Amino acid sequence: MANTTLTADIIAKEAVMILENECLMAKLCYRGYEEEFDKKINGYKVGEIVSIRRPTDFTVRDGKVADIQDVVEGKIPVTVDKQKGVDFKFSSEDLTLQINKLSERVIKPAMLQLANQVDVDMFALYSEIPKHVIIPSGGINSFADFALAPELMDTCAIPQDMRSAVLQPSDYWALLGSQTALFTNDIVRPAYRNASLGMIGGVDTYMSQNVPTHTTGARTGTDLVDQALVDGTHTWATYKDATTVTLHIDGAASNAAGYWKKGDVFEIADVWDVNPVTKARLAHEKQFVVMADATSASSEGDVTIWPPLIMSGAQQTVDVDSGTEVNDNVVTYVGTASTNFRQNLFFHKNAFALTMVPMVSPPGAMDVGRRTYKGISVRVIPYSDGTNDDSNWRLDILYGVDVVDSRLAVRASLMDTVS
Repeated sequence: MANTTLTADIIAKEAVMILENECLMAKLCYRGYEEEFDKKINGYKVGEIVSIRRPTDFTVRDGKVADIQDVVEGKIPVTVDKQKGVDFKFSSEDLTLQINKLSERVIKPAMLQLANQVDVDMFALYSEIPKHVIIPSGGINSFADFALAPELMDTCAIPQDMRSAVLQPSDYWALLGSQTALFTNDIVRPAYRNASLGMIGGVDTYMSQNVPTHTTGARTGTDLVDQALVDGTHTWATYKDATTVTLHIDGAASNAAGYWKKGDVFEIADVWDVNPVTKARLAHEKQFVVMADATSASSEGDVTIWPPLIMSGAQQTVDVDSGTEVNDNVVTYVGTASTNFRQNLFFHKNAFALTMVPMVSPPGAMDVGRRTYKGISVRVIPYSDGTNDDSNWRLDILYGVDVVDSRLAVRASLMDTVS
């Protein structure tokens, strides 16, 4: 095959196919919001945004008399605010190589770095997920350990289709080892020969080194809710377009920055979770997540959390003992303070969204290559360094990552206890 001088378009075409193949989370999350952006021929810039609708819930009427309910839809923003890239030099000799040779030497290593960055940004969304299960000592080394998260998903009425799990390497290999002890050849053979877990209990299971680590806050006191919360204090009408709500907590034993860390999960005594469909009380207390780092001062502080404590109606989130007030209730945190915990993720496809759009072709730029493949978009621009007489190339992607519905995901960590 004769060598051909490679152009930006040829390189972009090769790059986008490699990037699509290497991105794990891109294949597991919702990708439809690219269609919500206007079809701009010249592409998009950092910070462009669209709003998407939150799902609407209703209550069931008893009897023949109509009970008309308002349709109150919330909206959340989807923003493409992450521009990432890899820059390199090509010599004239490089550009006369066959594309498969240049791909192996330069393009594939660059795309691996970008794919890892996309996955890292997607995994960082764990810190907005309130549901959390504690894995027993030894990690996920049995089906029973693995099943804790899907069991909670079932209890909380998360749809059973399109479920995925991404485990850290030690949990993945521990679970894989447990599968080789089974007597079913269809399970043992792929586990032993190919290091493949596949579908377990309806959950498509993967491994990633990018599974994040959460460092819990320094909270060391007997923290209490210091706020009179009654039915109607938090309403869906107020928070339908919000992603945080403020909770005042006191009883902190220290005054320090980082007392509460984004991603900390806690429960409030006598505040119970509810089935999102039937609104019936569940057997476990509701879990909340801290949405931003917060500092304790004078043994108290305002903490931004999610979800709100909605005590009745179609969007009810909690059921409260005695059905009256939440105040001076004890706050109990998941995991020991100031400790690192890996965050395995179990989730339905619609929990997270990756939105990747074509980038603008800058005015004055020559020979710009832009390619989109299966929702993955890459832009390649060559430019000359006249001072040093070099040919530089930049490769960019533009995307946003979002939690669409935090109710559809569960975190699973090897934690000793709640504190």
